[in-house]
Amino acid sequence: MVSGADTDVVVVGAGLAGLACARTLEHAGLDVTVLERSDAVGGRVQTETVDGFRCDRGFQLLNPAYPAVGRLIDVGALRLGTFEAGVAVRRRDGGLAVLADPRRAPKLIGATLRSGYLDAGELSQLVRWVAPALGPVSRLTGAPDTTLAASLDTAGVTGRLRREVLERFLAGVLADDTGRTSAAFVRLLLRSFLLGTPGVPAQGMQALPEQIASGLRRPVRLGVWAAALGSEGRVETSDGPLSGRAVVVAADAVDSMTLTGVGADRMRGLRTWWFAADEPPDPQRLLVVDAAGGPVVNSAVMSTVSPTYAPAGRALVQATTLLPSEADEAAVRRHLDRVWGVSTARWDVVTRHDIERALPEQSAPLRVRRPVALGDGLFVAGDHRDTASIQGALVSGRRAARAVLSSLR
Repeated sequence: MVSGADTDVVVVGAGLAGLACARTLEHAGLDVTVLERSDAVGGRVQTETVDGFRCDRGFQLLNPAYPAVGRLIDVGALRLGTFEAGVAVRRRDGGLAVLADPRRAPKLIGATLRSGYLDAGELSQLVRWVAPALGPVSRLTGAPDTTLAASLDTAGVTGRLRREVLERFLAGVLADDTGRTSAAFVRLLLRSFLLGTPGVPAQGMQALPEQIASGLRRPVRLGVWAAALGSEGRVETSDGPLSGRAVVVAADAVDSMTLTGVGADRMRGLRTWWFAADEPPDPQRLLVVDAAGGPVVNSAVMSTVSPTYAPAGRALVQATTLLPSEADEAAVRRHLDRVWGVSTARWDVVTRHDIERALPEQSAPLRVRRPVALGDGLFVAGDHRDTASIQGALVSGRRAARAVLSSLR
């Protein structure tokens, strides 16, 4: 550490990007101080426990196929409860269809063949459209890009498989039902779904950032926020001034712009309802969407995926809507009655989470690897620097750390 500095690097924000950055810097031998405004690490990846129910703040999943996860996380220690490799669709006629990956869910092949969605022509066109996702990532991100809707139109994917399944599924994943998301970004996401099966840690999604933070030599300073950035590595915090040889702002796109002036993408929001039921409405570990649309973009019985999410003898159901939303509890329940084919009148609301800044918008053409070095010892990290995903957050944190190391050397 140079004379006059309190620490080598100040990292503002203990979300996944900030923690990944701090871990990488510490491994290189630097002294790192991490500041976090809230009372827990994780940023947007946190879990609230209510009466024995584990409710992640916003419906989130961990895909172990993300390359950055394998580099930073002991996935086995998380004891993931995983979804089946497929999706359930409440058809317009009221029946429930299942579409699954025959490679990883062979027991669901029969249900998939009976789903009514496997039109040979559209399926063939969809397979051709998805195919680039399994090639080199550099080729995928370097190719011309357009919106998801325009890309599917051009590929001739225009039937029920697209309108009633793919678009319904992606609405909740992207927090966007307009079709304006980058087609390249969607292919990147589908690549991860094809290579890995998402799930949730036994102790909730917050176990992910907590595991990263537990490996830090110096504990995160919780309840401390950066009010302003000065020159020469000076940070004005709620706990007094702090100085470092470098400063990394690892906040979401909006807060990063406030502190650094770096332009922010539009953030998309999600609202997640958590319901307690006496028994699960369906025994399958599948995400359910509605072919007819409606306020609920997806729902799942989380206690079936991971029994640790609910007390013994109870079931925990999540239901996600997009923000802004005019759907109140009554409207959500009416839609869930249809989605699950049961009455939800006796379900209890455990909690509700409104995440107005759930994901950065990923517009076309997709911009990946945005600059993390801003000059004069200031750096920025977050999923808004790479892609709107856990993978993007972790990668951006490591990229920012490498930029800091290069600068200090």
